[in-house]
Amino acid sequence: MKNLLLTLALSIGFISYSSAQVEVKTVPQSSADVGMTPIKQGNWMVGGSVGSLGYSFEAESFNIQVNPRAGYFISDGLAIGAQANLGFRTVKDADNEWGYGIAPFVRYYFPGGASATGRFFGQGDIGIGGSSAGDNVSLNLGANVGYAHFITQTVALEVMAGYNYSKANISASSDKQSGLGVSVGFQIYLPGRNR
Repeated sequence: MKNLLLTLALSIGFISYSSAQVEVKTVPQSSADVGMTPIKQGNWMVGGSVGSLGYSFEAESFNIQVNPRAGYFISDGLAIGAQANLGFRTVKDADNEWGYGIAPFVRYYFPGGASATGRFFGQGDIGIGGSSAGDNVSLNLGANVGYAHFITQTVALEVMAGYNYSKANISASSDKQSGLGVSVGFQIYLPGRNR
């Protein structure tokens, strides 16, 4: 009888234990309610465009770039910083080129149209660059608009589209190019020192 009661008690215990186990499915986080927290004065942003595609109207060329960038928020929603421009360009009926450059930028996050998980922004940059095609230095200008979607409290995925202009100093004449580009990237927003 003791064996029967012990077996019955153990059976009930195992059944209770097994039914208490709940299968938990983890779903990757796809958005975070951040408000204004990441773009407050004193914060930093680090990241860049991982893929940037563009087309030049004048040279009938296609380019792809990587643009690492870092910035500092001088006021709420307004950041200044610098980005590196590293890229590869194919030119119709010419040799392919590797490009490089540096460009300070200004980025402003618009308060209108913002949601708790994302913000629209505008970015302008002006810098210098060169290429493997020669010793010429070019002036590079860019005007972009984009959207940052926050997937966590400190990380945002971004998409940008805009217009770029480049003017090289070649002898007595100037070689200029303009075109449109789109890029996809990410930013990490780091809190600044407590004030």
